[in-house]
Amino acid sequence: MQNSTSSAGVGDYRERLGPSLWVLVSAGVVAPMAALVFAPLNTTLALVIGAALGLLTVVLLVSLAPVVSVENDVLRAGRAHISTELLGEPEVHSGESARHARGTGLDPRAWHLIRGGIDAVVVVPNLDPEDPAPAWVICSRTPERLAAAIRRAQLTRSTPGR
Repeated sequence: MQNSTSSAGVGDYRERLGPSLWVLVSAGVVAPMAALVFAPLNTTLALVIGAALGLLTVVLLVSLAPVVSVENDVLRAGRAHISTELLGEPEVHSGESARHARGTGLDPRAWHLIRGGIDAVVVVPNLDPEDPAPAWVICSRTPERLAAAIRRAQLTRSTPGR
């Protein structure tokens, strides 16, 4: 849900790939379902349990959402990370191009972080000869900013004296 960049350093970027609004609303359906299960025991208890489970479900969906960041010349996407010096030129895809990149054009060997409800993707070639993944495919709500942060980190690393 949260898109933000940090001003801590050149190329720093951070985005949480939180669930879309329709997923959060759908998760909220847990509350009345749980309340109905416990209603025969005690209506007050059923309402409390239902509200608690609904809130817990939404909180877990938001807090467990993966984070994409570029910090200190390292691209992190969820639990995975790679140095930006091992990456090629990032490609931004949106619309039909993004659907192709996430669907029929997706290399099964690539490392990917794809989330429903997020249309755009950034495809970054992996130049590491030791890594079996030929590319990283990452969903982003701000794909141009993510690609620019990767480019800045690559430029900072390759510029002498920095």
